Amino acid sequence: MSEIKENKMGVKPMLPLLLGMSLPAMFSMMIQALYNVVDSIFVAKYHPDALQAISLAFPMQMVMIAFGIGTAIGVNSLIARRLGARNFDEANNAATTGLVLAGCNWLLFLILGLTVSRPFIALFTENETVREYGGQYLSIVLCVSIGLMVSSMCEKILQATGNMIFPMLTQLLGAVINIIFDPLLIFGVGFFPRMGVMGAAIATVFGQLCSMTFVLIILFTKKHDVKISFKGFKMQKMTLKNIYTVGLPAIVMQSIGSVMVSGINFIISLADISAEYAAAYINAFGIYFKLQSFIFMPVFGLNQGVSPIIGYNYGARNRKRMYSAFNMGLIIAALIMLVGTLVFRLAPEWLLSLFESGDVADAAANAKLVEVGVPVLRAISLSFMLAAIGIMFSTLFQAVGKGFYSMVMSICRQLIVLLPLAFVMSKIDMVTMWYSFPIAEMVCLIIAVFFFIRLRRTLLNDM
Repeated sequence: MSEIKENKMGVKPMLPLLLGMSLPAMFSMMIQALYNVVDSIFVAKYHPDALQAISLAFPMQMVMIAFGIGTAIGVNSLIARRLGARNFDEANNAATTGLVLAGCNWLLFLILGLTVSRPFIALFTENETVREYGGQYLSIVLCVSIGLMVSSMCEKILQATGNMIFPMLTQLLGAVINIIFDPLLIFGVGFFPRMGVMGAAIATVFGQLCSMTFVLIILFTKKHDVKISFKGFKMQKMTLKNIYTVGLPAIVMQSIGSVMVSGINFIISLADISAEYAAAYINAFGIYFKLQSFIFMPVFGLNQGVSPIIGYNYGARNRKRMYSAFNMGLIIAALIMLVGTLVFRLAPEWLLSLFESGDVADAAANAKLVEVGVPVLRAISLSFMLAAIGIMFSTLFQAVGKGFYSMVMSICRQLIVLLPLAFVMSKIDMVTMWYSFPIAEMVCLIIAVFFFIRLRRTLLNDM
């Protein structure tokens, strides 16, 4: 019993605890962001149509990630709360259930990869080359998504116990392998075949499979606060309910991002502009999503440290430490987003130049990319500081089991406000359209504050 009382999430000074748990995750998320960007840079150098193809494939890829990460977030929240309440049997059952659910998610996307990959790309373009590239890429990353599903789940299980080092190493391993194999398989370096977009997809899933292998070895050979055992395991209805009370809203939130990206691409396709400019805007928006990951991923890594601390102390009924973790996380997130805003506002041309094609024949496409991309990056970056606050509120809601609040925030921001507003503002001009992002973020923040006040007056007031 004394060992449980000494759990660092309940007793360690908050700032060292927060930094100790967050920095490994922030570092690993930065590596994740790096290989996402490197992946696109190599693909852009291969062919401009290849960049458009993976940009169009990205929404479906986001749905896949949403199911993997969202389910894992639900498991993470439940384990942290049960450990805080010293209910180890339920924590163990949640961890084992999580691995079973990861396998179920993979089977779902295996089916989708075999059936919808090419038709999905065809919804947004009539360019046969783009359709071919996009279909190849999406089929591979969906069908071989077992590495993503299992490694994501194992990382969240370990993070729920306060172990942040092995999840960091897991993500680092996958990222480094992906970065190494990207140029080898895309361009056919040495004895490797020149595979183009298909090579980028193979490098991605190979990195994920290596991560999965590593983290499974860690999970089953090292000692942790939770034990996973399939002997006599039974799926419990209450465990599933508790997982998806948080996990389902997380899935919906991240899937909504996919709908939003597809919606913006569709609005671009409807705009009264040439096909060349439409392709440039789609590429610029896809590049924005890759680049913004450098800003948002560290904040999401911060949340991976903040969430189990809040969840643990909520379960332990320690309101002071719970609020302390939230407030410190909010300050750090705001500082990260401030840096990101300055970079996007002051150096958009340099950021876009990273994704220019190396072929002299594509000079006109490169010029259009910079022309349309600069206002896109500058306008959307105005939402970063507002997003920092909204993300931390969402983390708090998920950590205390109120994932529904986070889901409502995300629906309002990306569907109810952003897409209709972007469509209306696109009728003014394409530059004005991108200011719909900071406006939507402001509306979301107002909703978050309302939910927080309500939560303090009800659930948190009883602690």
